[in-house]
Amino acid sequence: MSEDGMNEVAVQQLSIEVVYGTPTRQELIACNIEPNTTVEQAIAVSGIIEDFPEIDLSVNNVGIWNRAAKLKDIVKDLDRIEIYRPLIADPKEVRKRRAEKAKEEGRADKITGGRVDPRRAKSS
Repeated sequence: MSEDGMNEVAVQQLSIEVVYGTPTRQELIACNIEPNTTVEQAIAVSGIIEDFPEIDLSVNNVGIWNRAAKLKDIVKDLDRIEIYRPLIADPKEVRKRRAEKAKEEGRADKITGGRVDPRRAKSS
């Protein structure tokens, strides 16, 4: 193969990163992949699943540069594929409980849910 042919093959490779983290450990793996590679294939090529066996792509959501992605999406050059851990608690439920607690403690208006109006609190 000529030298030009070798350069042509090298140019066709895409450089990507695959990232995943736990509260105690974060990993960023840089790798090269072929064009038309899916997110799922890129994750497999990176080998990150061997480092973090708890990753289950049927459960974990993925994204590219902080935007939701599907496993069948095609990766582009310089993409960063992120594997997200499942949520421990529903954010809506957490906010609801926090608001209820604030109402009980008098830090929130029982009617509007907003901050207590000091003028209104004095007249009560």
